[in-house]
Amino acid sequence: MAQNLRATGRTLLLPITNAALAAGIFIADTITDLEIAFPAFYTAVVLLSVGFCKKNSIVFVGAGCIALTLLSDLLTVNTGVSEAGVINTAISLLAITSTTFLAIKIQSAKVTALEARAQLAHVARVTTLGELAASIAHEVNQPLAAAVINGNASLEWLAARPPNYQEARRAIARLVNDAHRASHIIAQVRALTKGSNPQKGPLDINETILATVTLVDGEIQRSQVSLQTQLSRDVPIIEGDRIQLQQVILNLILNAIEAMNLIATGPRNLVVSSQKNDLNDVLISVQDSGAGIAPESRDRLFNAFYTTKPGGMGMGLAISRSIVENHSGRIWAVRNSPRGSVFQFTLPIDRGLRA
Repeated sequence: MAQNLRATGRTLLLPITNAALAAGIFIADTITDLEIAFPAFYTAVVLLSVGFCKKNSIVFVGAGCIALTLLSDLLTVNTGVSEAGVINTAISLLAITSTTFLAIKIQSAKVTALEARAQLAHVARVTTLGELAASIAHEVNQPLAAAVINGNASLEWLAARPPNYQEARRAIARLVNDAHRASHIIAQVRALTKGSNPQKGPLDINETILATVTLVDGEIQRSQVSLQTQLSRDVPIIEGDRIQLQQVILNLILNAIEAMNLIATGPRNLVVSSQKNDLNDVLISVQDSGAGIAPESRDRLFNAFYTTKPGGMGMGLAISRSIVENHSGRIWAVRNSPRGSVFQFTLPIDRGLRA
C-alpha cells in the first residue's frame, strides 16, 4: 500500500507543480503593470502539460492560460490602459496560442511513435511465433494426443460388461485436463499474435516466465538444451503488460538457444531465473553457455538493426530494451563464466503491487 501511495504521489507531482506555477504567474501578473509581459510565462505551463495530458486536455490548459491572462488584466492594480500593455497582452496571447498548437503537435507525435513501436513489436512477435510454429504445434499436439487416448479409454471402460463407470470417469477427467492444456497454449499464442494496445496490470512474473518456457519447450528439446528455472518465491506481484514482457523473455530465451546451437561441443545449459534484486527491483536473468558476446558487439547489442545473426533483422533486442524501459526498468548483457552470456533486466518493485 505504501508503495502504491508513493507511485500515486509521483504521478500527481507534475500536475500539482504545473497548477502551482500557473497560480504563481497569475498572481505576479495581477500585481504588476500591464507593461510587464508576465503572461508569456504561461507557455511553460502549456509545455509542461504535455507530460501528463492528452490532446484535448492540452487545449483546455491553453484556454485556461488565456482566460487567466484576460482575468489578470481586469484585476490588475494599475487599471490604466496603455498601448504597451495592450501590445504585451496580445503578444502573450499569441505566444500561448502558438505554444498550445505546438504542444498538441508534440503530443500527436508521441502518440504516433508509441503506436508505431507497438506495431513493430507486434510484427516481431508474429515473426517469432512463425519461427516457432513447429515447436508450438508439438506442444499443442501432446495434450490433444493424450485427450484422444483418454477418450478411447473411457469408451472402452463404458463398453465393458459390466461398465466400469469409475475408470471411465477418471479417463474423462484426464481428457478434460488435456483439453484445457491445449486451450491454454492456443490462448497464449493468440494473445501474442493479437495487435492490441499495451495494458499494464498486476502481473506474476514467475508465472509469465513458466508460460513462455512452455511455448519453446519443443525448440529446447530439439536443440538438446538443458533448461533450469530458478524462480524465487519471494518475487512480488508487479505492474506490467504480460504480452510485452513475455515477448522480452521469449526473445532472450530464443537468442540463448541460437547462441548455443553455434557451439559444436560442450554442455548446453540454459538458466532462467528471477529474484528480488534489492528493495526496489525484480531481476530476471537468462543465462546460456553459448558462444558469448564479442567485445566489439557489447556496446551495440541493443541498437536497432544491429545483428550478429545471418538474416537477422536486428530488432529483437532493440524492441526488448524499449519494452523494459517503458516499464521503468533497464536491460543489459554480460559475459558468462566460463563461456556464454547472461542477459538481465530489472523491473521496479515500487511501481508494483506487493503480494
